[in-house]
Amino acid sequence: MELNLTNAPIATSPHVTPGEIIAVCTSHKKGIRKQNINSARFIEGHGIEADAHAGTWHRQVSLLAWESIEKMRAKGLNVNVGSFAENITTRGIDLVSLPIGRRLKIGGTVLEVTQIGKECHTKCAIYRLAGDCVMPNEGIFAKVIKGGAVYTGMPIEELGA
Repeated sequence: MELNLTNAPIATSPHVTPGEIIAVCTSHKKGIRKQNINSARFIEGHGIEADAHAGTWHRQVSLLAWESIEKMRAKGLNVNVGSFAENITTRGIDLVSLPIGRRLKIGGTVLEVTQIGKECHTKCAIYRLAGDCVMPNEGIFAKVIKGGAVYTGMPIEELGA
């Protein structure tokens, strides 16, 4: 089932407001689109339970803004949440402007930004399926500082570094 968020409103307030989680996605293999499972358990120092990218490294969780996905949709690509293998799809928070070390709070869960974008050495399955990829420039990566449950509809807000 495809989530249709094309006409969803985007926060445009000039003051800082929390963003929103619009999808929580996982996959059992790396390099493929992820499926929106709506909620997941985030494990401190490990990542998302049962996700292929979980482990004791700096890219435990990937985040991508819905606004980035909309850019690809505007180019005519048939993409949606999870199409770029992101774990969390957000709306209303400028992910790429976050500095390394910034912490994000989602309910009781805390993530720390560890990387902005990534180098894409080869055209992965996602690129071949989607025809383009925004993760190398607009995706961010984080590690889980404090675990907990994360589900769609939750606010995501910035904390200090």
